[in-house]
Amino acid sequence: MTDAGLRHGRASLGLSFGVQGVAFALLVTRIPAIQDQYGISDGLLPVFLAAVPILAGAGSVATEKVVARVRPSLVLRWAQPLVLLALLGVGAGREMWHVAVALGVFGLAVGALDASMNMLGVSLQRAYGRSIMTGFHAAYSLGGIAGATLAWAGARWELSLLASYLPVVAVLLPAALIGSRWYTEGKGAEGKLPDGTEAGAGTGSESAGGALSFKLLLPLCLIMTFAYIGDSTVSNWSAKYLQDVLGSSEQLATVPYNVYMVTTLLGRAVGDLGVRRFGAVAVVRGGSLLAAGGFAVVALAPGAWVGMLGFTMLGFGLCVIVPQTFAAAGRMFPGNSDAAVARLNIFNYVGFLVGSPLVGALGDAWSYRGAMLVPMVLVLATLVYARAFGPETARYGGGHERPRTADVG
Repeated sequence: MTDAGLRHGRASLGLSFGVQGVAFALLVTRIPAIQDQYGISDGLLPVFLAAVPILAGAGSVATEKVVARVRPSLVLRWAQPLVLLALLGVGAGREMWHVAVALGVFGLAVGALDASMNMLGVSLQRAYGRSIMTGFHAAYSLGGIAGATLAWAGARWELSLLASYLPVVAVLLPAALIGSRWYTEGKGAEGKLPDGTEAGAGTGSESAGGALSFKLLLPLCLIMTFAYIGDSTVSNWSAKYLQDVLGSSEQLATVPYNVYMVTTLLGRAVGDLGVRRFGAVAVVRGGSLLAAGGFAVVALAPGAWVGMLGFTMLGFGLCVIVPQTFAAAGRMFPGNSDAAVARLNIFNYVGFLVGSPLVGALGDAWSYRGAMLVPMVLVLATLVYARAFGPETARYGGGHERPRTADVG
């Protein structure tokens, strides 16, 4: 693979992450408009909202099977247009079954899209031999900000969903199809670390470079779940918390999530530099401590502005955990990274499903300040598993004890 080919592959994959950020933000930020257009009751709305991540998990499982036969780039090439067309279908329908079908297709396609994008990202990082994964997720964050801005403009000018979605899909769909011509599976040495040493050397067992072991992958699955519980807490409860608990105005209550998105983008933009300088373990530990501190500030905040400081800390802290978790899975199972990424991706949706109802139930039964301490504790638990992000884990098979030098031979 030439340097130019790698650069083109990196740029086209970054475009794909950005397009997905726009599409997802356009869907989730217009949920009230979707509810109004289809007459979805408050009682039925959670069913629709839960169906999307559940089906996305199913799509990720299916992708693990599909990529055993076809390249992840082919899955991504067709999944991304399907996501955009499903989004357009959400805006164009009128009957309840229309939105049910459109959201079902959206969920399945998003699962395949998320899994295949991260598979390509992991393989490209292996070919580059240095951390680039966080940059792809920065492109997603940038797309999310753009999508949320477009959604705000559509709501501000009282545009229909179809009028909001159609111009965006008309631009992004051909751009994604053209960009897909340069998707590249990085051809780094399978089963080797960037320094050329064999992954799993000396374990004498089912190693990190060989067959996929869920036991070894489990710490990363837990970390992915905890990170998305934190993320969904911010996205679903920040506005309500600022207004109802900290006494802000309705207008000010919309600010924390925007601040969170911007700080997530900024943190991811420099995250790869931090990994190259200090290592993934140190960056993830620092991010976990900063995110836990953010939740503590939010829980103890005397007023809205201190609360916004906490949400700012959360953006900078949580932003590095997810991309580095995917990257760690690729290092842990370099000979089977596609399957590892697909399986790990399922726990993205598990965290999303658990986070919002968990905080809501605790807030109603106890207090919303107290509820913020739960994701704080879960994020802190990442510190227990931080070694899973290190090269030693990749080389010596996750939870296995590092062999003595004499054993390596």
